[in-house]
This record gives sequence, structure tokens and C-alpha cells, in this order.
Amino acid sequence: MNEVSQKQLEANQQNALQSTGPKTQEGKVVSKYNALKHGLLSKEVLLAGEDEEVLIEIGKRLRTELEPETELEFMLVDRITANTWRLRRVMRVEREMMNYDLNGSDFEIVDTPKTLGKAMSINFAKFDTYGKLIRYEASIERGIYKALHELQRIQAARTGKKHNIPLAIDVDISEK
Repeated sequence: MNEVSQKQLEANQQNALQSTGPKTQEGKVVSKYNALKHGLLSKEVLLAGEDEEVLIEIGKRLRTELEPETELEFMLVDRITANTWRLRRVMRVEREMMNYDLNGSDFEIVDTPKTLGKAMSINFAKFDTYGKLIRYEASIERGIYKALHELQRIQAARTGKKHNIPLAIDVDISEK
């Protein structure tokens, strides 16, 4: 275990006092994307080049269909909307990756248009690209269902209706 000396700790604390984060509006806009790697699980729902009007329309349709009334219900519908948008992005990325791979994935090609799918395909070239994408998709879908089930539970409690809890069954298919 690495232990920090008292002198190093004090130096770190002094340095931290000088770090005040971005000062300009431009710097703040840039810094909010510092942790963004590929956009599948980003906190920012809308990425550059994505159609904000389509996202807003999806949100409106989901709010109409799910009929939230309380602040918590609206938050859950917003979460469902964000994850629905991310799920659409995953499907687009998968299509782009497959098109890129099917058309001869020469990683040296620089004059082809850059897409999120191409970027992921190149970035994960030595890793389990499609497996990771499927795991992201499953995680996003679980987020949708989790928020939906919580919304249904809260709405049922608010209206006094009985709500059936979703069942989860563990299945073991391993040979013993």
C-alpha cells in the first residue's frame, strides 16, 4: 500500500487550492465532456450531430403515454427517455460498426467519414467490441425497465391500485 507522506499531502492540498476549474464559458463547455469516452453511458444525453428535436419528440410521446404527475414520476420518465435515446444510439453504432467492418475495416483509411461506430470499432479493435456493445445495450435496457417498473409502482401507490411486482427468476443452465 502506498502511503503519502505528510509533506506530500500538504503539497497536494496547496496545489488543489490553485485548481479552480475552467473559468471561461468555453472552458466549462469543454470540461463537461472530459469523462466522455464513447457516448453510450454519458451523462449528456445528446451528442454532437444528434437531432435534439427527435429527442424532445420521444420525451413528449413518453410523457403522454406514461402520464407522470409528480416530480419523481417526471424524473423517472426523463430517465426512460434518456435511456431510450441511448438505446437508439447503440443500435446506430452497431449498424455503423457492421457496415464499417463489412466494407473492409482497414484502420489506416483516413478519408472515410468518421462515425461513432467506426471510432468504437477502431478503439476496440483488439478487444471484444461487439461483446462490449451487447453488454452496454443490456445495461441500458435494464435501466429502462428499472425506471419503468419504479414508475409503475409509484403511480399505483399514488392512485391506490394494486401493482404486481415484476418477477425475476434465476435459471442455472450449467452442467453439474
